[in-house]
Amino acid sequence: MGIDIKHHHVRKVVRKNPKSDDIYLRLLVKLYKFLHRRTGCKFNKIVLKRLCMSRINRPPLSLSRLSRQMKREGREGKVAVVVGSITNDVRLYRVPKLTVCALRVTATARARIVKAGGDIITFDQLALRSPKGKNTVLLQGPRKGRKALKHFGKAPGVPHSHSKPLVRSKGRKFERARGRRKSRGFKV
Repeated sequence: MGIDIKHHHVRKVVRKNPKSDDIYLRLLVKLYKFLHRRTGCKFNKIVLKRLCMSRINRPPLSLSRLSRQMKREGREGKVAVVVGSITNDVRLYRVPKLTVCALRVTATARARIVKAGGDIITFDQLALRSPKGKNTVLLQGPRKGRKALKHFGKAPGVPHSHSKPLVRSKGRKFERARGRRKSRGFKV
């Protein structure tokens, strides 16, 4: 038998396990693998997939965004599930009563949720409470919220480009002439 040259370097790039060595995260992956296999539920499949994701793909969710999402109709009394961190937002004045399940909640955000009469549970508690994801709302932070993503896309200066140029400094002498003013050639 020869080597199948055509499929010699083909490999699946989907994560089956997290890169992290955190034993608690690995136990959660084990639990949700079991739940996904035994229930065949889409909720468990999504949670499992997100548990294995890199930190860039698990962006933090602010308390203000969380409360705004949970205010939408048909979501009162449901558990907000976030596979990632929940962070505080000082711009939010009043925190509503929330039941939250997350991998991590910052100390200030935790204090504010508890003070408002809310509840914070872990993923193993969620698995006992609703193994099929009933009465839950699955949320995630803004993946496109990273600073680096402002520089992605078409090159800055090209027509219809909204990319931010990588400039050493934001001053009078930096990228303010040709292409930025009508008097200096053209204005984009």
